[in-house]
Amino acid sequence: MTQSAARRTLRDDRREPDDGTAGGAADGPADKASDGDGGDIPASGADGGHRPRRRMLRWFAAVLALLLVGSAGAGYVYYRHLNDNIKQNPLNLGDHKVAEPTPNAAGQTPLNILLIGSDARDSEENQQLGGARETFGSTPLADVQMLLHLSADRTNMSVISMPRDTLVQIPKCTDPEDGTVYEASNGRTMTNQSLGHGGPGCTVATWQELTGIHIDHFVMVDFAGVVAMADAVGGVPVCVDANILSRDSKGHGSGLKLREGTHPVKGEQALQWLRTRYGFEDGSDLARAKAQHMYMNSLVRELRENATLSSPNKLRRLAEEATRALTVDPGLDTVKKLYDLSNELRKVKPERVTMTTMPNRYVGARVEPTEDAEQLFRLVREDIALDGKDAKPAEAEEKATSTEPAAPDAEIAVQVVNGTRTDTLASASGRASTVTGILREKGFTGAFADTAGSLSRERTVVRYPSADLEGDAHRVAESLGIPESSVRRSTDVSGVTLVVGADWREGTTYEAPEQDDTTPESAEALNGADDTACMKVNPAFTWS
Repeated sequence: MTQSAARRTLRDDRREPDDGTAGGAADGPADKASDGDGGDIPASGADGGHRPRRRMLRWFAAVLALLLVGSAGAGYVYYRHLNDNIKQNPLNLGDHKVAEPTPNAAGQTPLNILLIGSDARDSEENQQLGGARETFGSTPLADVQMLLHLSADRTNMSVISMPRDTLVQIPKCTDPEDGTVYEASNGRTMTNQSLGHGGPGCTVATWQELTGIHIDHFVMVDFAGVVAMADAVGGVPVCVDANILSRDSKGHGSGLKLREGTHPVKGEQALQWLRTRYGFEDGSDLARAKAQHMYMNSLVRELRENATLSSPNKLRRLAEEATRALTVDPGLDTVKKLYDLSNELRKVKPERVTMTTMPNRYVGARVEPTEDAEQLFRLVREDIALDGKDAKPAEAEEKATSTEPAAPDAEIAVQVVNGTRTDTLASASGRASTVTGILREKGFTGAFADTAGSLSRERTVVRYPSADLEGDAHRVAESLGIPESSVRRSTDVSGVTLVVGADWREGTTYEAPEQDDTTPESAEALNGADDTACMKVNPAFTWS
């Protein structure tokens, strides 16, 4: 399948919220039949598409909005009322917890917040905005997922968006309300289904499993939130390079209608912008992600600069709507906590905010993370700014991250796999057996070579499946001089597994390559201060 064909399949498949197409049968019963407008939402209404970032902004908008609440001078009774508006769920429903990052020299630690957009049709207002009447009250999907990383020194912020169709392994999660246990997914499934496995805490667990990034908080927002908050801030400027009408002959589309140029959008029109696929570039979720990034950056600038937000009445309305729209973890369950968080976020200037999309490649009509995605995750784990403006730190001895004790070397079973194949080179012959011999000479008598096949891995890595083997994996890496950053937990393996990468095609001593700390081009980074970005309109959706 060509990439363009794959994109067409992707946008016509799955619960096409914003465009009203039916979900693909291959997605299984968890996928809802239709998401959206199916043509029965007026042109001025929202489009139903919830692809990856259409809601991303509401949450971020919500979080940033709450930052303003503290200055509104609400009385204690009203403060309690706002607190009661906020819904909360446990932070992590999985069994595995990722260790918190090590503080920097000044004792500061980064902050990671997962922003989740739910497509829930659980209220009359959400139903009216979301369409798809047959899905009312059904299991919601986490159709927008964005990880916001605030650096330890609070000088920069990085955001990673994950496409909703990303194939991942959802870990075992337990519903905190009724105790229902959702076993780990059998193979890979779409990441947006994680929300239906007990709540947002399972989406957090899924992210941590995939990225190895410790997540401190989550913020989840529903359909109505973005409309109310866009109204409260008075509109957000967006740009299109031609007249656009997001509606085709079959009624698919968000109904967004704008003239060429920059215009402020608010209310339902803001929601239309965030949900539009039909009309932007090639009509894929990835194009919609770009539009959402542009909106989010513009919203941040508006919140920082718009003097009308000094109005007590507008602040009060913003506080009311924002708190009603939010579901958070217990660490953010009061206006005071949200306000404190927003103050931390406000320390970062727009020019130090970097928006990215997780690098991915098509697998049929779905996508999966690439090697570049792992590079992006590593940069966030190591608190390296995605804009490349970090001061080069003084060379320091790497600190071990494992807190689990290791078994004696002779008792550690290590599977060694040849991963030296590249796009241009065949696998280096016998590497699994050679490295197995090296391990055995070092006392790892339980090491064995897997010669059944070969993989393609740019860098040598050590993987382990569960927390009880973490110490063993780090011990193997240490014995070979493999850096700690190359040791990761993975549900793709059943025991400690060493994948010999293309960086170790020969020799008996591993020499770690010089680390590349640049943001991959495939992440399509957008700077938060870029007010010149403009969405390209598909000629089939323009008007005169």
